[in-house]
Parts: sequence; C-alpha cells; structure tokens
Amino acid sequence: MPEKLLDHIKGVLSPLGDSAIVIAFGNEMNADIHKKIKIFMNMLEEEPFIGFIECVPAFTNLTVYYNSLMIYNEQKKKSKDELVSPYEVVRTIIEKKLQHVKKDEDLAQRTVTIPVCYGGEFGPDLEHVARFNHLTTDEVIHIHSNGEYLAYMIGFAPGFPFLGGLSEKIATPRRPSPRMSIPKGAVGIAGMQTGVYPISTPGGWQLIGQTPSRLFLPNESPPTLLQAGDKVKFIPITSIEYKEMALKEELK
Repeated sequence: MPEKLLDHIKGVLSPLGDSAIVIAFGNEMNADIHKKIKIFMNMLEEEPFIGFIECVPAFTNLTVYYNSLMIYNEQKKKSKDELVSPYEVVRTIIEKKLQHVKKDEDLAQRTVTIPVCYGGEFGPDLEHVARFNHLTTDEVIHIHSNGEYLAYMIGFAPGFPFLGGLSEKIATPRRPSPRMSIPKGAVGIAGMQTGVYPISTPGGWQLIGQTPSRLFLPNESPPTLLQAGDKVKFIPITSIEYKEMALKEELK
C-alpha cells in the first residue's frame, strides 16, 4: 500500500456467498480493531452505496450485505461494456472508501448502566467463580461491578452482548456442560468475557447474577438495549430492588 495511505484504515476483503463481503481488520479481539470496525461501519451506514443492505460487526471483521440484483441492474444502466460481478463492484467501492477513512477519527460511544442482583438464586455460579479465582464472593462482585466493558458484538441470541474488558482476576472457563435453560437477564462469565442473556435459552456461561433490565426489545427500533460499540457498567442491587424493577419492566 502506498506510504501516503499508512494512516488510513486497512482491511482484507473476501466474499461471503453471492451477496456479502467480509472485511477483516485484524486477527485478535481488542479495542483498537473494534474502533476501526465501528468507524468504517458508521461511514457505510451514513453514506450507503446503491444496493447496500446492512453491516454486521464481529470481533475482528465487518460483514457487508448487499443486493446483487440491484447492483447488476445499476451496472446495466450505466455501461454497455462487459459487466463484472456484483462482488467486484462492491469490493472496488469498499477499497476506495477505506482509503478515505482515518483510523484516528472520533468515535461517539454510549455508556449503558445495567443493574445486577448478584449471587443466590440470581447467580448460582458466583461461589464457583470465587473459588476458582481464590476470592470471596464479595470480591468477585466488587471486581465485576467496578469494571467498564465494551460491547464488541451482538449475537448468539437477539440482543446478547459479548462484552470485553473483564478482569483476569475473575476470568473463569465455561461450564463443562451447558444448562438446558438459562433465565432471561442472567449475567454470566465465560473466559475473559462477560455477557447478559436477553431471553431464556440454553447456555454454558458461569452465572453470577441477574438483571431486571430488558435487553431484547422487539417492539422498538433498534430492538436491542445494547449496540456494538457501547460501554457497559454493572451496578449491584438487592433482591428487593430487583423485584421492584422487574415489576416495573413487566408493566411497561
């Protein structure tokens, strides 16, 4: 790549089927790579090309979905020369856009606070996480609730946030076998990540608490409380506060 472009965002492009392209920005999960993904995603959403459908961010890449037929028909209207594949058209567009996005651009971030009732019936694996890390349950709660987390991606279940930034002091492997049913709002740990189950679903994360907040909002736009790029903070609440907040959520 020319020297004058070294300050620009770079990505490795590859096709995904006949209507999507994957832009890989790196090969490890970190905040710098995530920032590049978000900056370029914002640019595409603010300045979409003809045929653009949506962007889906992941830990190290961004998948761009497009309407192949729309792009093909647009080519036919503009040129009588031999047509190229919609993928090549989108690839060329993305390569040009990448050259005009600076990786040091400002990135606006929301901070979302999520209340959590830790331990007991709400966090059946809290004691295991404490024993595994040679800590007390209070120390686990203190460490977890004093962290600041980055939502790298939303997936697995609608609204499920994969949150990075967990302290190594409380990192704990997944359960050897998953539970068949985890309650909505359960807060879990898996390795160096933490997350919140937005709906009742099977899962293998270590459950340390539960939130009364709703993460999946099917009647709203967007339909999820959290978006990739959000910062997340957890605040401890009592079981009484949990029940009061849960009742208010049900009445909404």
